Amino acid sequence: MRGLIEALPFLIFVAVFLAFLTGGNIFKYLGGIGMVFSPIIVLVILGIIFLLAAIKIIPEYERAVVFRLGRVIGSKGPGLIVIIPLIDRIVRVSLRTITLDVPTQDIITKDNVSVQVDAVVYFRVVDPVKAIVEVEDYLYATSQIAQTTLRSVCGEAELDELLSKREKINLKLQEIIDRQTDPWGVKVVAVELKKIDLPDDLRKAIARQAEAERERRAKIISAEAEYQAAQKLLEAARILASEPIAIQLRYLETLHTIGLQNAKTVIFPFPFEFLELMGKRGGQQSKQ
Repeated sequence: MRGLIEALPFLIFVAVFLAFLTGGNIFKYLGGIGMVFSPIIVLVILGIIFLLAAIKIIPEYERAVVFRLGRVIGSKGPGLIVIIPLIDRIVRVSLRTITLDVPTQDIITKDNVSVQVDAVVYFRVVDPVKAIVEVEDYLYATSQIAQTTLRSVCGEAELDELLSKREKINLKLQEIIDRQTDPWGVKVVAVELKKIDLPDDLRKAIARQAEAERERRAKIISAEAEYQAAQKLLEAARILASEPIAIQLRYLETLHTIGLQNAKTVIFPFPFEFLELMGKRGGQQSKQ
């Protein structure tokens, strides 16, 4: 309906031109019909048609790039704008953020590993005039720039960097794409790597490497635990050796613990003084 209203003045011009070619007989027929209507009504109808073709309503999220006789005169909107029918032509441009899926790209990394990478680009138009005048199709051009930049940037990175430093690569991609699309009036908001597909053999190798790393850490933790336990036992032995009464207290506590259990165990207390006496006699005999 909007296109029909915009083209209505042009259709009237075509009708008048055809009437002129047919010798003006059509004006006689139209004149008979025109006698029914007063000139005021005819002028009102023509005025309404002109206003419908001249008045445009631009939403808040759009801008209208106006061409007058083929020359751009700027962008208008949002809201109500007025153009000259048959002389002005408008091209609507959306200013909302556009989500662009970058197709999967086959990439060979710096360390000669073949991977498949895809990404998503978020961008929006900040200068409608440049987006229409400077490039034929800014959507297609931005998509092609994103694909080539993705291949070049990921090809300069090693596999470990590609897997572990995604934020750094995302910022680099955004900076390069934004710099290349800036002359088109396009602002790149963000670039995110979505998925990195690795070959099956490489996945298995990475899994084995991760498993070996976990085993190494487990052995180191176990060895550190044994070392700390040995240190604590050594300190406990030194304390017990410095205070003989402490050994007797530990001995009595052990007897109490065993007695609480319903175990068929025979306990024979052995005096520590006898052990000390036997140790002294053994020392004297060795001196003799």
